[in-house]
Amino acid sequence: MKILFVGDIVGRPGRLALSSILGRLVDIHAVDFVVANGENAAAGFGLTVDIARDLYDFGVDVLTSGNHIWDKREAYDYLDRQERLLRPANYPPGAPGRGSGIYATSAGLKVGVINLEGRVFMSSLDCPFRAADQLVEELREHTSVILVDFHAEATSEKVALGCYLDGRVSMVAGTHTHVQTADERILPGGTAFITDAGMTGSRDAVIGIRKDLAVQKFLTQMPVRFEVAKKDPVLCGLLVEIDEGSGKATGVLRIAEALEKSR
Repeated sequence: MKILFVGDIVGRPGRLALSSILGRLVDIHAVDFVVANGENAAAGFGLTVDIARDLYDFGVDVLTSGNHIWDKREAYDYLDRQERLLRPANYPPGAPGRGSGIYATSAGLKVGVINLEGRVFMSSLDCPFRAADQLVEELREHTSVILVDFHAEATSEKVALGCYLDGRVSMVAGTHTHVQTADERILPGGTAFITDAGMTGSRDAVIGIRKDLAVQKFLTQMPVRFEVAKKDPVLCGLLVEIDEGSGKATGVLRIAEALEKSR
């Protein structure tokens, strides 16, 4: 089985890159299932119902998210209604939506997906490690193929979770920092790992935001209204090949596909 995990989709340029490139990647690599982080898809902050529907139409099977999923209030009810949209599982009880699910490929193979959020330099949430323990145990009753999106700031926390879940899940992919790392590998227990899958959006930017606005913020330390940059869209992510019987990864490929190359 081949899984494509797409890094944080940022605004219209990210959606353009996804719509233009995803189908070709799926065909070339014979991808069976696509997971994408969509928490920045609406003008860089949050997700709307209409944009979520567009992302599904582009070929995404499951959308994960993170701390910015709460930026658009219309997403709250949608999280409760749409099983293919996840928010981090380690939010306290009472938060809208769900943090994991079991889905099926077009061939009927079951895939478990878990969304978690880190705590280092982020909100004081429930422990993602202990939340993962419970969810992995539950999902493994139904499938050996389990994918984890860990939306976290600190590289140390991401690597630690990868080591902690090694051999128990098929993939741990970090998101949130928007800069793709070059440490993709299969860990000793058979789990595919990357510290950050990268961003699907403008590369002529500071993590997807207009360069001039980001620089102004750093120079002045004054409030700046950020806007999504538009030039040089790229799709970043991770392609993982998995033995569906054991759930162990057998191959991993880092993806960074510029929009111009897809034409």
